Amino acid sequence: MAKTKAQSQPEKKKQKQPAQKSPEELYALTIEAIETADLEVALEHAQSLLSVVDPELIGTTSISQATPKRLALPALNLLGEISVELGDIENARRYFLLAVKADPDGSVSDDAGGGAEKFLWLAQLSDDGGADSVTWFEKGVRTLKTQIEVLQNDAKADAEEKEILINEKSGKVATALCSVVEVYMTDLSWEEDAETRCESLMTEALLFAPESPEVLQTLASVRLSQLKLEDAQSALTRSMGMWKDLDSEDDLIPDYPTRVSLARLLMEAEMEEQAMIVLERLALEDDESVEACYLGGWCLHLLADKRRNTSTNGAASKDDEDRIDTLKASRKWLLNALKLYELQDYEDDRLRDHANELVKELESVLGPVPEGADAEGEFEEWLDEDDSEGEDEEMGGA
Repeated sequence: MAKTKAQSQPEKKKQKQPAQKSPEELYALTIEAIETADLEVALEHAQSLLSVVDPELIGTTSISQATPKRLALPALNLLGEISVELGDIENARRYFLLAVKADPDGSVSDDAGGGAEKFLWLAQLSDDGGADSVTWFEKGVRTLKTQIEVLQNDAKADAEEKEILINEKSGKVATALCSVVEVYMTDLSWEEDAETRCESLMTEALLFAPESPEVLQTLASVRLSQLKLEDAQSALTRSMGMWKDLDSEDDLIPDYPTRVSLARLLMEAEMEEQAMIVLERLALEDDESVEACYLGGWCLHLLADKRRNTSTNGAASKDDEDRIDTLKASRKWLLNALKLYELQDYEDDRLRDHANELVKELESVLGPVPEGADAEGEFEEWLDEDDSEGEDEEMGGA
């Protein structure tokens, strides 16, 4: 009997499908990619993780109709944070809002992807800001306070580990409270009780983290807004004293943006010499920071003005020489800031305009910049001067 066409063809071997990775494996791969700054790969792994633990959320656009499972919390938090890093704020908010639906009161443990972080992120990412941000910050603070209370009452927990966790969460509470203070000093400054709220929030923040440089900076900012200069100077001195003598690699040193803010506050509080100590350190860590270079130039300009105001009868003196040296140093910082501004396509026009204005003022005293002068090269050489030459010389007479 003749074989049919179908019978005569050899059977095709079924291709073996690759084994699906477990949620634990996908989570580990996501963390590994984040740690190596491979965010696109991290996003892929996190999306795969979400598709395994809660496939119904894939492609979800309506937050109100979604019913995320608690198992999805780690994936949602990871996707939110990765989206922030990628600049995709809309999707970041969507993931964190889904996480809120899965853990509305923050009662799920941190290890299971619950806790306060999603609330704190939504406060920072709020489109409306103001009262909406405050609401999210307050939810985060309530969650953290509850977690601290649970830890304090846990008699079985290891004492050392418990203390570390309590300190960590207390620091987060203080930071969130300071963020609320900043909202009341800006978006909600028109509220009748804004100043009273700031005072009570600062008192509470100091109870949770009395030795936090960031908290002390916020306190100084409040005191400056109240025109209490001496109180602001005292807070800034304490803030800077917490870390200024530590090694540059020490974890207790505030991050770069926090120290930039500190330099601005020091300048506002008429503590220019201390501001220059901070700014020189920042410039040595990152000599391509436009803002640090700009602030350094401005700060030296302010110092030179102080020397002019204290000069006697306008006669030539050592103070006059120091003032000229300080002005020259100011120009180096400002010219380098402007050069970096162009190279990086920096977007702060007000910074550029003010730097140009200061340079023009300096030309009226120092004369025009010599042709062929390499501002960047001079600046780097100046920063690299031997410390043994003395602090005054390093700071251009500051």
